[in-house]
Amino acid sequence: MALLLADENFPMPAVEALREFGHDVQTLLDLDQAGLAVPDDEVLSLATSLGRIVLTLNRKDFIRLHSIYPNHAGIIICKADSNFISLANRVDNCLEANPDTRGQLLRVQRPAS
Repeated sequence: MALLLADENFPMPAVEALREFGHDVQTLLDLDQAGLAVPDDEVLSLATSLGRIVLTLNRKDFIRLHSIYPNHAGIIICKADSNFISLANRVDNCLEANPDTRGQLLRVQRPAS
């Protein structure tokens, strides 16, 4: 089981599926931060302070932040996928394959069509 923090752009159906898989997933809504346009660096800082891996679709900004702030609990960047269960499965598989995410930038791709 992983401790995750999903940013605002990560789809709730995928969050719910990850919870069903046994992961502890918090959202900015859970932390009373929804709708506040929390900057990405503050999302990363919050996740780091909570010991949680950031889960995001915002690849470009979090790749940049990873290079600036490498001491974090982990960042998982995903390609958008309307098949939320498939997305959650790929995140789960990524976590299983990478049990130590500290300081890691992990990429979850959509399967080739």
